[in-house]
Amino acid sequence: MQFDSPEYRKIFTPELKKLIDLFDKHGFELRIAGGAVRDLMMGKEPADIDFATTATPDQMKEMFEKEEIRMINNKGEKHGTITARINEKNFEVTTLRIDVVTDGRHAEVEFTRDWKLDANRRDLTINAMFLGFDGTIYDYFNGKRDLAQRKVTFVGNAEERIQEDYLRILRYFRFYGRIAKEPYNHDKITLDSIKRNMDGLRRISAERIWMELKKIVCGNYAGHIVDTMISLGMSQYIGLPENSNIEEFKKVCASTEELSPLPMTRMSALFNEEQNVYEFMKSLKISNEELKLSLLIVKLRDDDFGENPMKYFGNVLVDSPGKDTKLKERLCELIKYKGNKQLLKEFSEWSPPVLPVKGHDLVQRGIPKGPIFAEMLGDLRQFWKESNFTASKEELLQQVDEKMKKKGL
Repeated sequence: MQFDSPEYRKIFTPELKKLIDLFDKHGFELRIAGGAVRDLMMGKEPADIDFATTATPDQMKEMFEKEEIRMINNKGEKHGTITARINEKNFEVTTLRIDVVTDGRHAEVEFTRDWKLDANRRDLTINAMFLGFDGTIYDYFNGKRDLAQRKVTFVGNAEERIQEDYLRILRYFRFYGRIAKEPYNHDKITLDSIKRNMDGLRRISAERIWMELKKIVCGNYAGHIVDTMISLGMSQYIGLPENSNIEEFKKVCASTEELSPLPMTRMSALFNEEQNVYEFMKSLKISNEELKLSLLIVKLRDDDFGENPMKYFGNVLVDSPGKDTKLKERLCELIKYKGNKQLLKEFSEWSPPVLPVKGHDLVQRGIPKGPIFAEMLGDLRQFWKESNFTASKEELLQQVDEKMKKKGL
């Protein structure tokens, strides 16, 4: 039976039809590959579509040049990928290949015309299928069955697949979150293979590990999956403290489920103190903004926000020195962390008031910049806050005049 679905029919744009006709005209096979096939079979519209072909990169270049099809980004050529551009739409087409040398991070490839050999080098059975443009599903390793049963299974021998690229350990957990029906239904043999090989994650760049980890912590069953990873002894390989607060993490995952938190917001639940955040930054090279967000959450999450949390968060924002344009976003993430949906709505719609008195107003009153100037500005800001931000410029300047008299200025 041929595959068909509304999502599948939707991909047949005029540009794709032109690409299909082109490969057919020149006698090369072209199929949809990997993740896009998986997504289509799950009834999802794929974000990206990768194509596989029997044509070599040189044959593709010759064909595209002959047909006056523009090619962009030749960086992928040594791995067999050529990107064709038709009517401002890009199509990444990769030659069938096999890995001839692997070092746990990268692979040297050799081109082939054998679809099964190409499928054999892929990580998971659900990612190793191809889909023809007549609806034929090419499934060499029972990916269709595993997808129906919501099983995440390595192609062939799990140990071999992992040793080809140790990042596949994290990819396994990411796809488990996307595919599995139950949070703890892992195959024991697979977990044993992961445990024996997880030291290989030391060979993987921090950036690649963090990229996968971000997707895991924002996916389904994040609390259970990270718990499993920690139980296997993986903390040291992914930058986590040995005493990670997994219960807090599970609680935050549950309370933020409908709030779309940033990955770092959830990750912060695993840290017990600010030092953990700095160590995580050192291990996984997170961005400066991610560092600031996590430090803010760890520092303020246990504060008593009082009966009027809007006032608490408003004061934090108004008290911020300088022009920290990202502070409000960070505070919104802290509110998500606490799971307060109503407060998030109110605070995200609230604009911080601007102190009516500026520095030049003080200078005009003869207050030179320095310690007294800073003290005066701070006192004014406090008075303004205590008035619930309602004090006018005139009232504030009156405060300045009174303070100047007291100081004999």
